[in-house]
Amino acid sequence: MHRAARTPLFALVAASALTLTACGGSGGSDVGAGAKQTLTVWAMGTEGEKLAEVAGTYEKAHPNITVKVTPIGWDVAHQKLVAAAAAGKLPDVMQMGSSYLGEFADMGALEPVDTKAFDKGDFFPAAWAQGDYDGTTYGVPWYVDTRVLFYRTDLADKAGLTGAPATMAELQKAAEAYQDKAGTKWGLSIQPSGLDAVQSFSPFLYSAGGAILDSDGKPVVDSAEAVKALENYGSYFDKGLSDKTFRPGYDVTKDFNTGTVPMFFSGPWVVGLLNDNYPDLKGKWAVANVPTDKTSGSFSGGSSLAISADSRHKAAAKEFIAYLTDAKGQADWYGRTKDLPANTAAWKTGELATDATMNVFRKQMETAQALPAQPKGTEITSKVDDAIGAVSQGKSSAKAALDKAQSEIENLVG
Repeated sequence: MHRAARTPLFALVAASALTLTACGGSGGSDVGAGAKQTLTVWAMGTEGEKLAEVAGTYEKAHPNITVKVTPIGWDVAHQKLVAAAAAGKLPDVMQMGSSYLGEFADMGALEPVDTKAFDKGDFFPAAWAQGDYDGTTYGVPWYVDTRVLFYRTDLADKAGLTGAPATMAELQKAAEAYQDKAGTKWGLSIQPSGLDAVQSFSPFLYSAGGAILDSDGKPVVDSAEAVKALENYGSYFDKGLSDKTFRPGYDVTKDFNTGTVPMFFSGPWVVGLLNDNYPDLKGKWAVANVPTDKTSGSFSGGSSLAISADSRHKAAAKEFIAYLTDAKGQADWYGRTKDLPANTAAWKTGELATDATMNVFRKQMETAQALPAQPKGTEITSKVDDAIGAVSQGKSSAKAALDKAQSEIENLVG
């Protein structure tokens, strides 16, 4: 899911159940794509609700296929997938949130992607990387998500700012100017602590040249680059530029509308929220790519589509996934959901080719980074969440907090 493709439910009991039961292809021979059959599909959140419409269109062109879509809420998705894997009853096709894939691939529950049928060159590099685990691809990118900077242009004028901040140093100066000259309460909204604070921190981390894990899955969160990024992040709280109080469920768009908050980092769904809920703000805000440090980097999220290793409908499942992830299918999906296409060719025609706001997200995806898939991905990022909280609350230096996180993450990756 583009808003929060993760839940904190990676329990050891569930993992043990998967280890015992996922058998990787014991479902028998494939019935073949041309046979009359029912394809079972699980999708989450809004995607689960919208996918049934697409399935109906697909069935008309493929009368031998019945596509049974089951929508599942993100709040229960992980535990349902775990239970189904333990019982040997995973659907033929399933949506994999960005933190799920490594866990299920590690347990042998997913079928490797046919890389002759799906070309990684058709997709954003970070999107394809989210489907990789231990040198094998298990998920085909379906849609992507990244973070860019939202800022109030009218208040920027009052603050004496011209355009969006281009560098991380300019970002902090802009936050100060919004407070001092435009009278905003805060300069920048960033998450101080709590679950998924790491997503808020990611633009600072990746732009500084840091990472949580390197491309081989080795922890590197104690690097000089990461420490510099967290020091910069923490300075917003030290200087009173950002609110250090964590409020679960906080809706930044309300404060953005009132002018309490003039800048924040978020994803593409916020564009629709602002347009729908605050039409009077039209022309008073804009988006920009993450300000550069060493580079302009951001978080890459989204979802992939995976096939159960035990499915007896792999050929039909592969064709359905191809339909959903080619350029035409991706453009259609964007029109229905506003989920950003993972297939780069979908951006070359229609609305996506001309929408200046959406193309800021497209440009950001070119340098966005994804956390390498890991069985304990959520546990790993929770250690960084803890480090962020310790720094924002003044309980630890950035170096000490990240040294602690590094040690804890080393124990998680083995």
